[in-house]
Amino acid sequence: MTAPSDVFLPPVAPSDVQRITCVGAGVIGGGWVAHFLARGYDVTAWDPGADAARRLRQIVDAAWPALTNLGLAPGASRDRLHIVDDLADALADAQFVQESAPEDLDVKIDLLARIDALTPQGVVISSSTSGYSMSEMQVSAANPGRLVVGHPFNPPYLIPLVEVVGGTRTHSGAVAWASEFFTLVGKSVITMEREVPGFIANRLQEALWREALHMVAEGEATVEQIDTAITDGPGLRWPFHGPCMTFHLAGGEGGMAHMLDHFGPSLKAPWTRLEAPELTPELRDAMVAGCETEADGRTNVELIAERDAKMIAIMQAMQDVSRRE
Repeated sequence: MTAPSDVFLPPVAPSDVQRITCVGAGVIGGGWVAHFLARGYDVTAWDPGADAARRLRQIVDAAWPALTNLGLAPGASRDRLHIVDDLADALADAQFVQESAPEDLDVKIDLLARIDALTPQGVVISSSTSGYSMSEMQVSAANPGRLVVGHPFNPPYLIPLVEVVGGTRTHSGAVAWASEFFTLVGKSVITMEREVPGFIANRLQEALWREALHMVAEGEATVEQIDTAITDGPGLRWPFHGPCMTFHLAGGEGGMAHMLDHFGPSLKAPWTRLEAPELTPELRDAMVAGCETEADGRTNVELIAERDAKMIAIMQAMQDVSRRE
């Protein structure tokens, strides 16, 4: 990522932002809307899809009980959501923009250029892309220096992680501004020094996902066994320690050094496959059937409510532990 020599001058400091525009209001965009509303901002949303307004309000309403349980910021209200039909109207007085359009490169390139043309000078524009680099997406923008990636995890209104990185034409000041802003709105921010396809968390998640597909394809494990292996195994440690600290602790008094010296040769063992399997109709059907079996008749709405409640319990428990330390 390069930093242009000119000074980056946003119109407001991250702490002074009051009005946010969300472009795209599907699952990710709607989750962002709910999060920003819960943090006490005025949010304007635009989405060209049919029945977008109703679907967005449904997303926000579904998220609100969880957000209320987690704790709303002073002034937080669903009444501060404004849904407009015209993109120019949505961006006219924006102080920060979060784009969450479908993951299509041509769509992203065109939309980010339009957003850039309509957004007040200097306002940072962030993309929720889950895989494209900003260097790829900013090619048609007249002011690419203010375009950054702000990659969230679903649901954005609960999972705190946001990965921030600029493109080759992004100003370093825009990256710093976005990182500070996301921190202020309650996110756990990773500011990446360089672009990596898929960013950090998605690459780690993808490796696990590909190995799961391999095991189902080879008949080595069922969908339910794979999920249980994580939820009742290493996943219980992950809210507190990531894989690196987990292995550090596995090394005992010698820490990571002992773990690597002792277990390093096992890295050559055939414990994983890093090439994606062929997604055959049979594998696709096996994955679908396995998830239906694991859902055991519960609808997606019921599963989401159950997931949110459990995540809140974990997050509240972690907060309680931190207060006692």
